[in-house]
Amino acid sequence: MTARRVLITVPHTYKREAPYLGRLEAAGLEVERRIGRQGKMTEDELRSALPGVFATLASSEPYTERVFREAPDLRVVARWGVGFDAIDVNAATSHGVVVCTSVGANHEAVADYAFSLMCAVQRGVLRNHRLITGGQWKTEFHRGLWRATVGIVGLGRIGQAVARRCRGFDMTILAYEPYPDREFVRQYSVELMSLEDLLRRADLVTLHCPATAENRHVINRERLALMKPTAHLVNTARGALVDESALHEALVTGRIAGAGLDVFEKEPLHDSALFGLDNVVLAPHVAGIDETSEVAMANRAIDAILAMWRGEAPPKECVVNPEVLSPR
Repeated sequence: MTARRVLITVPHTYKREAPYLGRLEAAGLEVERRIGRQGKMTEDELRSALPGVFATLASSEPYTERVFREAPDLRVVARWGVGFDAIDVNAATSHGVVVCTSVGANHEAVADYAFSLMCAVQRGVLRNHRLITGGQWKTEFHRGLWRATVGIVGLGRIGQAVARRCRGFDMTILAYEPYPDREFVRQYSVELMSLEDLLRRADLVTLHCPATAENRHVINRERLALMKPTAHLVNTARGALVDESALHEALVTGRIAGAGLDVFEKEPLHDSALFGLDNVVLAPHVAGIDETSEVAMANRAIDAILAMWRGEAPPKECVVNPEVLSPR
C-alpha cells in the first residue's frame, strides 16, 4: 500500500489549531503531529516515527544519512522555514528524497525582527526597562538609528528587506555579498565591500548569510576585534555564524557595545554566560515567526508536499536538490 502519512514535527502545531493542515487531509493524506520529549525530535525519535511516512512538514530535527536509510517510504522533507542546515542534503538525494524550503514566505518577518533588535540594542531599550523596574529614574544617552551606518552581511531576500527598512531611517547601508543584485544595490545606494571593511565602518552589523561550512564562525575573535567599541552585532540567521565564546569575551571587555541574538550555536538555549549580561537582548529563534508568516510558511511547505503527492514537481525555487526530480 502506498504510504500516505504526513508527519508534522513543528512544535507549535502540536496542541494548537492549525487549519492549514486540513489541506493535507482534504487530499487524502493522513496527518500525524509529533514532537520530541525535549521539544525538538532527536535522531532516534525521528527514525522511529518515519516508517510509513510519505512526507514531513519539518522543523529543525536532524535528517541524517541513517534517518534517510531507515525511511524507505519518505519522498519529501518540506521545511517550515528556509534553513536546511539540519538536513544532510547529499544523503536525501542519494535516497531519492526531495528537500524543500518555504523560501519567500518569512523574509519580511525576519527583517522586521532584525530591525527591532537593531532598535533595541542601539537605543538601550532593555537597559532602560531594567533601570525603571529596578527603581531608577534617570536619563542615559544612547546612539541613535537615524543616519547610523549599518553593515548587512548577506544581501539576499532577508538582507534586502532589512536594507529597505534602513533606507527609511536615512542610514548609510554597507553590505558584504559575494553575488549581489546590482539593480537593488543601485536603487538603494548600497556600498559593497569586503567583510573586514564593513566591520570596521558599521555602527550596527546584522547577519543574513547561510550557515555553510565556510561561514562557520564567520564572526570570530579576530573579526570582532575589527568592530568599533560602540558597535552592536545582530544575528537572526544561524547561531553557527558566531563564535559565542569570542562574542561573550567581546561583550564583557567592551570590545563591542552589545548584541541582539535570536539564534545560538546550541538550541534550545537553557543556560548561557550571555544570560548575565545587560548589553545583550536575547530571543528564542523566533525572528521569522509572526501570525502572517506562520500561515505562509506552512502553506509553502504544504504546496510542495501536495505537488509530490500528485506526482508533480514542487515550485523550483523551493527545491534544494532538484536533481532528485530529473528523469533517470
